[in-house]
This record gives sequence, C-alpha cells and structure tokens, in this order.
Amino acid sequence: MTDAHAWAERLAAGEAIGEPVALVVAHPDDETLFAGTALARFADLRLILVTDGAPHDMADARRLGFATRDAYRAARADELAAALAALGATPDLRRYDLPDQGATAALAALTDRLAGDLAGTALVVTHPYEGGHPDHDAVACAVHRAVARLGPDAPAVVEFACYASFAGERHFWRFVDDPACPAHTRLIPPDERARMEAALLAHASQASVFGTLRPDAERWRAAPAYDYAAPPPGEACLYDGFGWAMTSARWRTHAAAAAR
Repeated sequence: MTDAHAWAERLAAGEAIGEPVALVVAHPDDETLFAGTALARFADLRLILVTDGAPHDMADARRLGFATRDAYRAARADELAAALAALGATPDLRRYDLPDQGATAALAALTDRLAGDLAGTALVVTHPYEGGHPDHDAVACAVHRAVARLGPDAPAVVEFACYASFAGERHFWRFVDDPACPAHTRLIPPDERARMEAALLAHASQASVFGTLRPDAERWRAAPAYDYAAPPPGEACLYDGFGWAMTSARWRTHAAAAAR
C-alpha cells in the first residue's frame, strides 16, 4: 500500500491529522463542497485557493446583481471567510487570485508557484482530473507536476470526490471509478452535517450551482497516475457541454504547452 492509500484511509477514518497538509482548490466553495468536514481535523493546514471565483466574463456577476468583477470577487472572499468560520477552520490561506476559468492558461506559472508552496507538507489534497471544470483539471495537473519536482521529500497526493459527467449529467461527490485507486468513504455524522449546512449557506452566491444538494459522505482516494495528453477519464468531459471557450481539446493543448 502506498503512502497515498494510507492517507486516504486515515481521512476516511475521520482522524485528526497533525502533519502539515496542503489543500489545493480551484474556487472559493470547493473547500466546503468537497472537503469541508475535514478542515477542522487538520491541525496544520495550508489552504491554497487558485482562483478568486470571478470569471472575466461578467455573466454570473451580472445575474447575481454585481456591477463589477471586483465586487463579485470581494463577495466571494467574504463568503469564504464565513464558511471557514462555520467549519471551525483556521488555515494558512494562500490566494493565487487567478480569474475563474483562468487556471488553464496559467498552468506553467501555477506549477512553479505550487512547487514552492507544497514543499514541506506531508500530504496534498486536491481535485481529480475528471473533466468536471477546466480549473479543476488545471489544478490537478499543476499539483501533480509540482509534486514531481519535489523528489524524495514530495508529499503524498490524495483526491476528494468532486463532480463529473455520469450518464450525461453532473453528479457531485462521486469519483470516476479507477480500480487501482479505490475510494474510501466516511459517512458524515449529524453534528458535522449541521456545520456543513451553515458553511454551504455562507456561499450564497453559488446556491444555483449546488442548490439543495448536500453531501452525506466524504470520499477520498490516492491520486491515480493521469495522462494529461488523453481525455479525462470517464464517459465525457462535462465542460464540453457548457458552451465555454475552454474545451477539453483546448485544455490538453494548454497542458502540453505548459509541460514543454
């Protein structure tokens, strides 16, 4: 059993973790949606937030009543602070402040920065490469490439269950199956569900994304060895159906260029 598998088992057991941990997420709310109940169990947590949650495209901001991207970005920062308080988490928060949907174009610089910020940690927890969102895929790719630079002292990499396409629909808190990296599951007890509810309500601007959906379990697994030149594992890339400029084919072009 690799170190990453052992870490996934510890997370699923609900252990308090004293070793230094980095949680790398693409957007403010990912930390709550996908790892929220674990945050208070990390005694030494470095929370790395890659984007500010505000796309250059103002469509979401205008729909929510924000006149500028800066106003939307500030609101999402306030929501994150309230969510972390609800979860009882006091991480070392490191903001990279890339625009939402902008992580892919910055893959090379993102990898460089992560290589510095992940040094000295025992564990990195992050997104899977599953075609759920281009920023999720970019963060997964950058984390793996940054960790590869750290040599024998590199941290283990564990993934949280995120969202991907299953039968043509988006499903949350579920991995695309990989027999080599089985998921480890922990049912969320009632007291932790109450904290999660408060934290998710704090991310008020994102209510249209997850609505009344709430996790009933945490799922963790050792990160597979991905081929970023290939389409993401699973049935389909979810964001190919969003009508965004960033498609899975364009994503792979950026990933190849960043690797060079």
